[in-house]
Amino acid sequence: MLIDGLQYCNWSPKIFNQWREGGVDCVHVTIAYHEMFRETVANMEQWNRWFEDYHDIITLAYTAADVEAAKAAGKTAVIFGFQNPSPIEDDIGLVEVLHRLGARFMQLTYNNQSLLATGCYEDDDTGLTRMGREVVEEMNRVGMVVDMSHSAERSTLEAAEFSSRPIVVSHANPSFWHPARRNKSDDILKALAETGGMLGFSLYPHHLNQGSDCSLDDFCRMIADTADKMGIDHIGFGSDLCQDQPDSVVEWMRVGRWTKKIDYGEGSASNAGFPDMPVWFQDNRHWQNILDGLAKTGFSSHDIAKIAGLNWLEFFRRSFDPLPKD
Repeated sequence: MLIDGLQYCNWSPKIFNQWREGGVDCVHVTIAYHEMFRETVANMEQWNRWFEDYHDIITLAYTAADVEAAKAAGKTAVIFGFQNPSPIEDDIGLVEVLHRLGARFMQLTYNNQSLLATGCYEDDDTGLTRMGREVVEEMNRVGMVVDMSHSAERSTLEAAEFSSRPIVVSHANPSFWHPARRNKSDDILKALAETGGMLGFSLYPHHLNQGSDCSLDDFCRMIADTADKMGIDHIGFGSDLCQDQPDSVVEWMRVGRWTKKIDYGEGSASNAGFPDMPVWFQDNRHWQNILDGLAKTGFSSHDIAKIAGLNWLEFFRRSFDPLPKD
């Protein structure tokens, strides 16, 4: 089982076929950044057309059982998620509506302050808001996973503590390895492990030690060091692969409609476009390079299987269904 905890590619038959060539059984795909509810539904409509046109290789998954069925049928399961709470607007009732439409992950923030929590680029992290606590409870109830990948420290720790179900950081790396603003502290790693959450290791170069020049050995050594801190059951992949996206999409990701200026993020204007991927992971056909690297680093086949997808699958099994009614 090979599961990628997050991608935001410029979706096409080429990428769907590369999923199959690379043996990717399931991908959590971003279908909204700053889109409001109706715009998000339009993105779902587009995915429905792809599911119809390429039904032999991709399918929508609502549950862990759907992921297993897709694998058995030789298809890649697609799980919907949002990188911002914009799709629920200011209406908590839309959490359940969107869950029924297939959404299974939602970040409480992108990089900015939201109605729910504080993003990692804000100077003042005030933690979960009143609405944030209400929305987390509703996400817990219906079976939508709280994702804090782009959130600030206090907000993330409060979400882990307040949520009655485990939360995730679907795509980031530990800050002990590379101190990018969006990578996560030891305190967050500890909180994820103690509450049954998950960390998805990112392959986005701004999150890598030495950026695009990061070596496979260094990346796999980081995974080993993180496993020592968190335990083998709480880690997986969340590549943050943005394959074939034009550089203009970076502006949409970081800016949306909230400013007239360009927010380059991740340091400076030199980071305005998408960076080159490491030579050992250019696209979805290259996952085996990482799995081989983990074996070389000393991971057993059992532990590699957990990191590759079994940990995510078990997390899905516990997280996607509504809580039982009293």
